[in-house]
Amino acid sequence: MAFKKTKVKKTTTSNINEDAKTRLSTISTVHGKNYKTFLTEKYKNRKKWEKPDFRKILSVIPGTVVKIHVKEGQEVKEGDLVMILEAMKMLNKIYCPMDGIVKKIYISDEEKVPKGHLMIELT
Repeated sequence: MAFKKTKVKKTTTSNINEDAKTRLSTISTVHGKNYKTFLTEKYKNRKKWEKPDFRKILSVIPGTVVKIHVKEGQEVKEGDLVMILEAMKMLNKIYCPMDGIVKKIYISDEEKVPKGHLMIELT
């Protein structure tokens, strides 16, 4: 099997279109060579990472609230059953992640919730 030699075209700033020039983020040097990193608009507009707040119970999957087992102002312990969420034809039991008092309930029974929706907040 014979391999064909192909020429590799070097990219220069004149080869890069104007849109790509505006997306230039950094110039990195690796093993003595400079590399340009371009960021897409999708990357720039992504949802930024936030430190998790365990006092907020968020839905991890879209679903329907079947039953809420706590009330506002109720004292709860770590591991107590807070609610049941039906998702993908399964009943998911949501347990309290820490000791606290239920500050606010943002949902009601039979309500459909999207992924990442704030359902219950603890103090």
